[in-house]
Amino acid sequence: MQLIFEKSVPERKGFQVPKSDVSMKATIPGAYIRKIDCLWPEVSELDVVRHFTRLSNLNYSLDANFYPLGSCTMKYNPKFTEKAASIKGFANLHPVLPQLDGSLVQGGLEVLFEMDQLLSEITGMDNFTMQPLAGAHGELTGVMLMAAYHRAKGNKKKYIIIPDSAHGTNPASATIAGYDIVSVPTDKNGVLSLKDFEAKITDELAGVMLTSPNTLGIFNSNIDKIADAVHKVDGLMYYDGANLNALLGRARPGDLGFDIVHINLHKTFATPHGGGGPGAGPVGVKKSLSKFLPISRVIKKDDHTYALDYNYPESIGYVAPFYGNFSVILKAYAYILMLGKEGLREISDHAVLNANYIMARLKKYYDLPFDRTCMHECVFSASKQEKNGVHANDIAKFLIDKGFHPPTVYFPLIVKEAIMIEPTETESKQEMDPFIEAMIEAAQLSESHPDQFKDFPKNTPVSRPDEVKAAKDIICNHFLKK
Repeated sequence: MQLIFEKSVPERKGFQVPKSDVSMKATIPGAYIRKIDCLWPEVSELDVVRHFTRLSNLNYSLDANFYPLGSCTMKYNPKFTEKAASIKGFANLHPVLPQLDGSLVQGGLEVLFEMDQLLSEITGMDNFTMQPLAGAHGELTGVMLMAAYHRAKGNKKKYIIIPDSAHGTNPASATIAGYDIVSVPTDKNGVLSLKDFEAKITDELAGVMLTSPNTLGIFNSNIDKIADAVHKVDGLMYYDGANLNALLGRARPGDLGFDIVHINLHKTFATPHGGGGPGAGPVGVKKSLSKFLPISRVIKKDDHTYALDYNYPESIGYVAPFYGNFSVILKAYAYILMLGKEGLREISDHAVLNANYIMARLKKYYDLPFDRTCMHECVFSASKQEKNGVHANDIAKFLIDKGFHPPTVYFPLIVKEAIMIEPTETESKQEMDPFIEAMIEAAQLSESHPDQFKDFPKNTPVSRPDEVKAAKDIICNHFLKK
């Protein structure tokens, strides 16, 4: 809207010009001036309170419900960590303070320094940066570090190998960093095909991006052979940390042959997730890549005080303002200290146990493309139900009617009618059993009355949208008009 400036503005009903000494006043074109007074609703305090309370009850949150959402772990966030992040000494820190007077932020710098050490120990890396603001941002940072390594050595590297089961952000991050992508298929055991992988290795290989265990919830027992083959051509192993909660305390990526690691703090270390943020995706590296990490870095001086160090001439520079999402990092720091070594190991123990329990209970009713012990998540296929005209999406809508958030459907893409279930370690058998029963009911209903699925969900305020119409008539037309 273009504003018109005049020296004097006539008063209009519903638009009063404020008294001011400023000689030039902004006016709004007449076409946009309301002709009648604004009719504000007159409601009591009780009405307002009840209105917003009812709205809040419509939210589906981890504080009240089970999220069996595979791949994008929706883990419970302990209230203890929220309390830690609200401590005034941390919450009131200004991000410029470390550069003005480091003595005023010793506690904050200590948190960043110790998180570097803690995450390095947990993952088998040598140093970490806390700057990346999300998992995908961590991926991009990791591949930028990979590129810096090869540039410094004069390596002529052109491509990165990524399995066909990978998260979609892997090829996206590698492409943004300037590399070509070579995809390798999954074998009959649900892991990267070693034969096809070895055929793709040349001196132009920059590195490999792997999720371990992969998005099928399966651990690749050939990981040492893959790492050896990559390192022989001076390539680097990149670890997508999305599924680290399956290995936590049991295996370290650095010990498996990985050179670069990103961690999703919201998945592994119980910080908030969803709604677009806030995120945190710290990246760790082996010593050979430490000099390329983003600046500034927190160091501990001889007098045991902490300071910022910018003296890294080969650094890739800043990848985010200041030091990352400090409050999120602080919550993860508190979570790690609260659990300790034994508690962190129990995370993977319970996550794997829960996923295998669900898999064992449901494999009689749904196709299991890779019938083997899984890690933290299991992937079924609704191909059996599809024969009766019931798809994975229909089962998801049925679960909504039953009061459950649906699991991830149609990912990984290599599984037809995929249903990915990840219970996380915080769910009890008492919470999982009703979900399992609902899944069994869906399978049985698909046999007896498959026609009913077109009407689900029935008990929601909004009826089921027509996805085909939305795709054809709205999305396509919108882009065609553009």
